[in-house]
Amino acid sequence: MQWRNTSERYGLVSIVLHWLVAVAVYGLFGLGYWMVGLDYYSSWYKTAPELHKSFGLLLFAVMLGRMLWRRLSPPPASLSNHGRLTRLGSKLGHGFLYLGLFVLMVSGYLISTAEGRGIPVFGLFEVPATVTGIPGQEDVAGLVHEYLAWALVVFAGIHALAALKHHFIDHDATLRRMLGR
Repeated sequence: MQWRNTSERYGLVSIVLHWLVAVAVYGLFGLGYWMVGLDYYSSWYKTAPELHKSFGLLLFAVMLGRMLWRRLSPPPASLSNHGRLTRLGSKLGHGFLYLGLFVLMVSGYLISTAEGRGIPVFGLFEVPATVTGIPGQEDVAGLVHEYLAWALVVFAGIHALAALKHHFIDHDATLRRMLGR
């Protein structure tokens, strides 16, 4: 398998980045959902949010790399059996996933830095708090983060169902291309 995308198929780098982001998004969602229910006396009360923030910042770096890779190695062209509406839906859907993920991560950053403290990343270094003091920053960013996380997880599920529809009903190569076949 080639590293770069071709006009017909995805390369190994794009495939790995796609599935890495998918696992990270669902993992972070699950961790976030679980950690908000922890009480003060739980041994995970501090650890879970620290992990959530660290993995969230790591995902931000991966997404920046994914955007750069997309510029260096553009995705394959749409399949010939995809009509105008399918192509438009694909473009809009992918745009929502990319933009939504970045807004989600920025809102997480704004929640975490609202009080002027930086975010430690796995205890290795700290991302500084550069935007603070916005009225209601933590609350507004928290609402955006919560609702957008739900929207992205649901939409990613719809994205997966669309890929399965292409595979099992349309019998086209949409899913096979993202599986490296």
